[in-house]
Amino acid sequence: MGAVGTIPFGVNPPAPRILRPNAGNGSAARVTAGNPVTTVHNYFTDYSGRFFCGIWESTPGKWDLDYTESEFIYLISGKVRVTDAAGHEETFGPGSAFVIPPGFKGSWEALEPLKKYYVTFS
Repeated sequence: MGAVGTIPFGVNPPAPRILRPNAGNGSAARVTAGNPVTTVHNYFTDYSGRFFCGIWESTPGKWDLDYTESEFIYLISGKVRVTDAAGHEETFGPGSAFVIPPGFKGSWEALEPLKKYYVTFS
């Protein structure tokens, strides 16, 4: 194994992946409002292919969530409303950090353009 170094975010970003929330980007999703487009810069995937981290962006819109992975989120900019299947909603803005655990069902609503750091483990 060669030398191991750090991976700074924002330096030499990986090629972006442009997706629609219902186009097979992890959790099952179904758009319920708007026409959101997401951009993913995946900076790191571990050797097992189960741990990922990077920067994710989205235009406004709303879609259903059905999480199979764990995700840590740190919101860099924008505002999002996350609603669980029971109707409990929380709104997060810049500087908010939270986790969505596996088994979470509900919706994600980008109220304005969003940018977040993400760390997922499946």
